[in-house]
Amino acid sequence: MKAAKEQSLRYQVEKWLAPTTKRRVHVTHFSRTVSDGRRYVCVSSSHSVNAHVLFFFHHHDGCWRVFPALPNIPQMTVEHCAA
Repeated sequence: MKAAKEQSLRYQVEKWLAPTTKRRVHVTHFSRTVSDGRRYVCVSSSHSVNAHVLFFFHHHDGCWRVFPALPNIPQMTVEHCAA
């Protein structure tokens, strides 16, 4: 199980974009996905040499990650077919 701080959006932004006094980060967009309504945040990092933009997605376990959660789709298992 991950520590609570590792689940936070702040931790993920610091891990991936490493903000400093010279490299600032800004939330440029936030909303919910069309498919299942999960939250996402777009964060940009600006620097005199280069800039980065990352999307962070909120997962059902409370973690923020740089990849979207798998959609919740009904699945059929062997137990259902045997009945």
